Amino acid sequence: MSIDPAAKRAILNIIESGRDMSLATLRRDGYPQATLISYANDGLRLYFATARNSGKVANIQHCAKVSLTINLPYNTWSDLKALSVAAMAQVLADDAAESMRAQALLKQKFSTPWDVTPQDPTGQTVYVKVTPWLIKMLDYSQGFGHQRLIRLDPDEATDIVA
Repeated sequence: MSIDPAAKRAILNIIESGRDMSLATLRRDGYPQATLISYANDGLRLYFATARNSGKVANIQHCAKVSLTINLPYNTWSDLKALSVAAMAQVLADDAAESMRAQALLKQKFSTPWDVTPQDPTGQTVYVKVTPWLIKMLDYSQGFGHQRLIRLDPDEATDIVA
């Protein structure tokens, strides 16, 4: 299914207007672990930085399937706009060009003193790419509970750019 231009614009608007996502990974014991994390995007692809020894990295290396939500601030129900996303996550290699791209995107979005990357005790930060394949878009301005489910073609997340 190819995503229509209006839905594409609405999804990108939510992604680009947001700063944080709630990312759920799967722990080895089978329980989900939700974490609030700041992100940057390149089209529908999301990137974040984290400590190499973090639970998120261990969970993603165990199971690349993740879920996430991005919701924008709202004052009334009719203002609610959010995304609920099923995606695949990948820890990027340190020397990958995509790691440098992720770092640049994060620095651009969070330009106030971020120093290159967040510090962790070991000084080893990695970048993670999150590629959506299923997006539930919530838009209560169209009615309470209004949602639209969009399944992306395999290459569509990498082709959609603002």
